[in-house]
Amino acid sequence: MTDDRIDPGLLAGNRRPMAGEQSEHFLWAVDEGVATITLNRPERKNPLTFESYAELRDLFHRLKWADDVKAVVVTGAGGNFCSGGDVHEIIGPLIRLKAPELLMFTRMTGELVQTMRACPQPIVAAVDGVCAGAGAIMAMASDLRLGTERSKTAFLFNRVGLAGCDMGACAILPRLIGQGRASELLYTGRSLGGAEGERWGYFNRLCAPEELLSEAQALAAQLCQGPSFANGITKTMLHQEWAMTIEQAIEAEAQAQAICMMTQDFARAYHAFVDKQKPRFEGD
Repeated sequence: MTDDRIDPGLLAGNRRPMAGEQSEHFLWAVDEGVATITLNRPERKNPLTFESYAELRDLFHRLKWADDVKAVVVTGAGGNFCSGGDVHEIIGPLIRLKAPELLMFTRMTGELVQTMRACPQPIVAAVDGVCAGAGAIMAMASDLRLGTERSKTAFLFNRVGLAGCDMGACAILPRLIGQGRASELLYTGRSLGGAEGERWGYFNRLCAPEELLSEAQALAAQLCQGPSFANGITKTMLHQEWAMTIEQAIEAEAQAQAICMMTQDFARAYHAFVDKQKPRFEGD
């Protein structure tokens, strides 16, 4: 369905451009459908603060209605991805809080993962250098991860006296790398190197550090060329089917695929295929 067939009131309420978004606590740019989020505190290895957590959560929530963003790249400035929660701006203040406020904080951080999983755009994490704590969680919550040989991913919660069950780690990480490997990382807090991370399936592939961002953006651009509505359905089903039986999943996928078959992307793909099969004569 094209925009000229949609009631303007419905369109205004459910679609919005995000290329002009202004972010305060990280860099944001949109180029031909690919949005790039750059955590930009390189002097501290790009830690998160209360404010950046909330701004990232709200940004990923708004991406549900973005009509000019088809894929997202998350990266960090200065050769590192993210060192986790800022020791002085988050960890220190948390020591002084009581239970209601602590729960307010942990729910906010969990909501960041929820909004990353709920936004329809595929998210590609470009992970170089330090990727620790909440940074490791953000990479984990992404749909695809590109790393480098010098990537060091660590779920550090155990090392600061906390449980490894933070921001969905005990649910998501075992599904990426297996229960035993996830247990090792969450119990010990040790770093997962780039080569080991690729071997374990945490990273989709490794890149040269100087090519990491461009390769991540190229992958995101490739995803943009695909059927955006169908990609969003794929992401939704990958997430929702964790809680389904095989029979429930098969039925849910039948319904989802039938919806995708009503889109113009499906019709265009068919006609493009038919056109390629037509005989070509000399001089055409």
